Amino acid sequence: MLGTVALVAALAACSTDDSIDDTGAEGGESAAAEGGAEEAESDGSEFFSQADMDEQDEQRSATFEGDEATPWLQYIDGPMTDTSEFATDQPMKTCFANASISNPWRQTGWITMNQQLEQLQEEGVISEMETRDAEDNDDTQIADIDYFISEGNCDVFIISPNSTAAITPAVERACETGKPVIVFDRGVQTDCATTFIHPIGGYAWGIDTAEFLVDNLEEGDKVVALRILPGVDVLETRWGAAEQIFEENGIEAVDYFTGADPAEIKKILTDELTQGEVQGVWMDAGDGAVAAIEAFEDQGMDYPVMTGEDEMSFLRKWEETGLTGLAPVYSNFQWRTPLLAVQKIAAGEEIPTEWVLPQTPITEEERGDYLEANDGMPDGHYAKFGGEDLPGYPDVWQERIIP
Repeated sequence: MLGTVALVAALAACSTDDSIDDTGAEGGESAAAEGGAEEAESDGSEFFSQADMDEQDEQRSATFEGDEATPWLQYIDGPMTDTSEFATDQPMKTCFANASISNPWRQTGWITMNQQLEQLQEEGVISEMETRDAEDNDDTQIADIDYFISEGNCDVFIISPNSTAAITPAVERACETGKPVIVFDRGVQTDCATTFIHPIGGYAWGIDTAEFLVDNLEEGDKVVALRILPGVDVLETRWGAAEQIFEENGIEAVDYFTGADPAEIKKILTDELTQGEVQGVWMDAGDGAVAAIEAFEDQGMDYPVMTGEDEMSFLRKWEETGLTGLAPVYSNFQWRTPLLAVQKIAAGEEIPTEWVLPQTPITEEERGDYLEANDGMPDGHYAKFGGEDLPGYPDVWQERIIP
């Protein structure tokens, strides 16, 4: 178990300075791709489902139940899970098997989750949250889940899977205990969990970003797609959707794996720019976006039409340059939802069996509002973190430590 001191140490260990900012992909995947940048060869076909893409396309315009002011509690109407058998007036011990805190997206969410925990502990809903960090390792997370099961004193399990297939049997073993199981961020290959919490998904990201580029480019224009690494479901589906839309609209797209290394990103674009014009840049995560923009500056070239992410470094550079951009999101506020699900379970309330959260990009018209709302936050912070009403705001997020 990571106690408070250990948590601070673990967070600090992810850093190259006094913050916990680091590079990496959402969903807990490490950005360290072996061999550095390379032209992408994986076609991702084993991850692609046209039916899933069509469903997520429809969900982009779905009506979400609940208050827009609390998007972390909103959901798309669908099957509900009866949790009345778990109702209790006693604080619940929560056991959290986390994939990692190895990148800025997960670090921002982890801070938010702990502040939500503090609030629910004060309200007497949760007694404690025992957390084990798998550090991006399947075997470690499997052992962590089995430890919680054998320990025998968890009232509820929360699992943020490191990967999909490998973690499925361990999730099923947690379900067999008869205790509620909450899966969030990425899924597993079983429907035994009490609820599966996630934003709309990778296809929605790919559709949002590719359609934006198509709308702002001409047929025959070239887009360089900067991908972190192969074999990660949410990243593969982002690119799978985007690639299809580019092909259908006559956009020339070449994709590279970058390892999320700013130097490699800059090298890729410099090489492409020496060969000819690049009109667009597509990214499956935005924490290397500044390096991509700087490559155009270094070559004295016009800025591209570009999609990044709601990380503050991109929003600030976008504002500074005035380029035509879009900031897609993989809603970071989802880190609040598992603990709020525990609150509902303790009250015996119904909760969505698949809890699909809103996932709305930040447009140029909205950018200024998000910059103002997140003034003082570090570059590795995510604008749609959703923690403004929690204890410790804004200091805890600015300092990037667990209080």
